Amino acid sequence: MSADVAPRTPWVLGVSGASGTPYAAAVLRGLCAAGEAVDLVVSRAARLTILDETGHAFRDAHWREDLATWLDTPLDDADLRYWPAGDLAAGPSSGSYRAKGMIVVPASTAACAGIALGLSKDLLQRAAEVNLKERRPVVIVPRETPVTRSHLLHLVELIDSGAVVLPASPGFYGSGAKAQAQQLVDFVAGKVLDTVAVPHTLLTRWTGHLGHR
Repeated sequence: MSADVAPRTPWVLGVSGASGTPYAAAVLRGLCAAGEAVDLVVSRAARLTILDETGHAFRDAHWREDLATWLDTPLDDADLRYWPAGDLAAGPSSGSYRAKGMIVVPASTAACAGIALGLSKDLLQRAAEVNLKERRPVVIVPRETPVTRSHLLHLVELIDSGAVVLPASPGFYGSGAKAQAQQLVDFVAGKVLDTVAVPHTLLTRWTGHLGHR
């Protein structure tokens, strides 16, 4: 590699099996639109959720084609790499692998618990643990509601470990009570990208003036 060429340093994006795959799609589209490199990890449960919520399959052997269909976005120029969730020898499983940090969206209660306890049951959990131990930015986006005491305790453990817990709680001030679903999804995705300092135009920002949308 030439000395003047920066090494590839991606964001690791983990998609767990919780309902809310549109949030993952919006975040991934935002990262690609900003020219960010992305390493994608989709859990086995997430494949079922993607199929259920979108009608589209996500297959290891055809991941790029299936991803473009899921996102409804051409990916010809996107810097993407896919790692199967069962591959615990994958790049993101090691702290020496270059990464800017990790986003888990949506984050199921099982994924939150596994990351908080360091279980490393699959690549998604292991990669999140690695990024936490390396003190890189980690954003966890839980969607489950209502929550149990154990779930709250796991979220506290994640915060204590250095993660940002960003619940999928959309704001309405940008589009009002008649907001369409995609506007609310994009609001959450925009908050995620704000947290990791990736520029975007996904949400209308508060200006300090009522009724100015």
